[in-house]
Amino acid sequence: EKRCDLRPLTWRPLFAAMGTRDENTFMARLAEQCERWDDMVEYMTRIVTMGAELTLEERNLLSVAFKQSVSSRRQAWRVIMMEEQRNPGIAAGIANYRNGLEGELHIKCTEMIKLLDTHLIEKATDGEGKVFFMKMKGDYWRYHAEFQGDQAGKDASANAANGAYAEALTQAKESLNPAHPVRLGLALNYSVFFNEVMGQVAEAVGLARATLEEAQADLPNLDENAQRDSHQVLQLLKDNLDLWQSNAKAAGGGRQPELDGTAVEDL
Repeated sequence: EKRCDLRPLTWRPLFAAMGTRDENTFMARLAEQCERWDDMVEYMTRIVTMGAELTLEERNLLSVAFKQSVSSRRQAWRVIMMEEQRNPGIAAGIANYRNGLEGELHIKCTEMIKLLDTHLIEKATDGEGKVFFMKMKGDYWRYHAEFQGDQAGKDASANAANGAYAEALTQAKESLNPAHPVRLGLALNYSVFFNEVMGQVAEAVGLARATLEEAQADLPNLDENAQRDSHQVLQLLKDNLDLWQSNAKAAGGGRQPELDGTAVEDL
């Protein structure tokens, strides 16, 4: 059984007010251990709107909170879509349920994008922070594009995602080493975007391959901890690259690919 065991903190009653920064951080950690992702989102949103630049811990807590909150809804949406494809006769009957879920996804994605645009990106003072948050902006526009029912809406969200990812990659090339784990995470997610949302397999393969080649040469320049983190992301990139190339060969040979999509969706 999971226990919410955290270091003690002396505080006033949190639910009577917004709470201090430390109180909200404590509650975010508690919510994470209890897997109460929407609560975690609430506490981290409070911290973001307090105005100061986020610490590394706060940045990671924010990322986990929104990612987990959105991921459960994305997975539920995919289950519904798969069921509709298998049994078209039920589509009309569950349309309201799917629409409600899409509404929740829209709210969560736009909440994150608004925080990034109004607080997080402009307050980041170093290259790593800027790339991290600009990558997040691309991610949440990508998630937003996935459930758009009309082509115009999908295109608008995809274009916004592409712009954010491209800007992040430019910043990463200017300020981060090729093997930096944040730069690698950006390349991983941007290549997934090319493959999954845009259907541009050649671009996905090209970005993944170039990233792998540049990073391998740069790995010795990192410290031990950064090398460990980078190795993990590089393996994800390699898994995706192998799958995409295998599928491309299968399609070129007139065979159906054995697998579709990506081995690891994103980071």
